This record gives sequence, structure tokens and C-alpha cells, in this order.
Amino acid sequence: MELPEPPWRSAQRKPARQPLSRDLIVDTALKLLEKEGLDALSMRRVAQALNTGPASLYAHVRNREELCELMFDRILGDIDLPKPDPARWRGQLKDLCLAQVKAMVAYPGIAQVVMNAMIPTGPNSLRHGEAMLGFLRAGGLSERHAAFAFDALGLYCKAFAAEVGIWQSAGVDQTDIADRVRQMVDYMKSLPPGTFPNLLAIGPLFSGDTARDRLEFAIDTFIAGLVGGADGGGVAGVLDAGARE
Repeated sequence: MELPEPPWRSAQRKPARQPLSRDLIVDTALKLLEKEGLDALSMRRVAQALNTGPASLYAHVRNREELCELMFDRILGDIDLPKPDPARWRGQLKDLCLAQVKAMVAYPGIAQVVMNAMIPTGPNSLRHGEAMLGFLRAGGLSERHAAFAFDALGLYCKAFAAEVGIWQSAGVDQTDIADRVRQMVDYMKSLPPGTFPNLLAIGPLFSGDTARDRLEFAIDTFIAGLVGGADGGGVAGVLDAGARE
């Protein structure tokens, strides 16, 4: 049986609720996204996690889309952005792409939101854009082709992270992927001899174990095509030459 407090003791007070702020809302939303996935990310769910009502959130964040943009900008803030170095621009560019993908993969679904709903314009997004363009310009690309390369690399990195997020959201692990690959290989082997021989040969190369290799291959190949843009070589050089004709 619970006894009443003696009159000489101070009455217990309920702990004060932490004041709402934009930073607290973003932090809470990121934790929810990390634990429960994109489907659980709603203004109502975030409000519940903060022990308040959705209306309280709208005093700090306009809507879900703005919240997602703030979340995306937050995760970019932890990535180091070195000063562009003409001697190291290729490595700097690759490192930035890999870091962005890693940050997005850590929060499954964030890449899909960014691709579907908005053009990121937060302070960290702008700093990332400026840094990537700086690396490309340090590599000798014209302003036009630096812009196109920036767009293509950003799109690929988001698409790769979004695909990983879809697999994560579906609860697919390495064992599931390996089983699916084996099933596909067995199915294709059951077809008449000579049917899809190239697809059959590369099947084992598509797995969670090769995800990093495939990502790096795509980035390396893209950057290799840009090399030499300043002296007329590479893809950028060919494009620049064609534009001058």
C-alpha cells in the first residue's frame, strides 16, 4: 500500500518538459527514422515522441516536407568539407560522394524524400554543393560541365542510397539477398542452354557484399571520364570541343 508523504517533506514535482525547439524536433525525427523507418515519420508520430500535439510542432516546422529537408541538412553537417586542392580533387570528390551515401544510408528513407520532394537549400546542403563544385572546378572543368557533373553525381549518390534504403525498409538482410541470388541463378540455369549467358555469368556479382565495390566503381568511372577536361581530354574535353565547333 502506498503511503502519503509526511507533511514536512516537499511535494514531488513532475519533471519539467523540455521546451520545444526546431533542433529538438529534428533530433527526435532522426531518431524515429533510424529506429522505425520512413513510414513512421509523420508530424503526429514526432509529436507523440515529444509528448505533445502536432499543432505544437507547426510553430517551429511548417510541414513534413520542411522537416525532412531540415533532417537531411542535419546529417550532412557531420561531413568534413576540405578546401579544394587541384592536386587531390579526384580523391576529394570521391570521398565526399562516399560520405554523403554513408550518411544517407544511416537513415533509411531520407534519400527517397530528398529525391521526391525538394531541392535541398539548407546551409549544409549549400556548403556541400559549393564544395563539390569547387572540387570539379579545381579539376579544370568548365562551369557548365562542372554543373552537369555535380547534378549527375548528386543524383547517383541519392539513387544508390535510396535503393539501399528500400532494401533496409523491407527488412532484407544479407542472407535473404544471397538466397534470392541463388534462386535467380538456379532459375536461369534451368532455361535452355545459351539463354541469357551474360546475365547468368554476372549474377553472383550482385549482392550486399559487392555493394561498396559497385558504388566505388561507378564513382571512379564517372570521375575518370572527367579527367583531362582542362586540356581537351576526357569526356568534358570532348564536350567542350564540340561546343566550340
